[in-house]
Amino acid sequence: MREALQEVLAPVEDLDVVASFADGDSLLAAVDADPPDVVIADIRMPPTGDQEGIRVARELRETHPDVGVVVLSQYAGAGYALALLEDDAAGRGYLLKERVHDRGELLSAIEVVAQGGTTIDPSLIQDLLAADRQRHDSPLNDLTPREREVLGEMAEGKSNAAIAESLVLTKRAVEKHVGAIFAKLGLEDDEVVSRRVTAVLLFLAATRT
Repeated sequence: MREALQEVLAPVEDLDVVASFADGDSLLAAVDADPPDVVIADIRMPPTGDQEGIRVARELRETHPDVGVVVLSQYAGAGYALALLEDDAAGRGYLLKERVHDRGELLSAIEVVAQGGTTIDPSLIQDLLAADRQRHDSPLNDLTPREREVLGEMAEGKSNAAIAESLVLTKRAVEKHVGAIFAKLGLEDDEVVSRRVTAVLLFLAATRT
């Protein structure tokens, strides 16, 4: 996985891969010595091999809260993504490992978390949306189908402009939908990034299986 990441990211201008490590403890020590903007961690790297990437992300939240973390995982269940994001989702991303070879998707995730946002793998979002439509007790039930679509796009870390392009809407229409989502989910006036992150957390919690 490390070799694949090096191959994908090395040619990218304005992005420096400063180091790679085989285990979580070495990664944490390196961040202590020289914090990067973003860390990419395998969810199953040594020494524990079991959600180690999530452990690393949690420790970095305590020691280096400004360092973004993208966790790569083979697990498509919402529970793992929620485990990463539930304490504080700002500057966190959850991507499936198959996404590593999609340079555009990977770079987008890196950019989002570097700016303090949250991003979740697009295929996971679509599966969660489909499953949630079958539930009668979901807190998302008050959202219209279009608002659910917009929330799913928000969970991928997309800006309003990117959502407008993806759903073929005007930016003004997207802003209206986002405002309605915030209102229906009971999110009070706050810094926009914070409310977007909270909305994504509510989405994940509602669709958790």
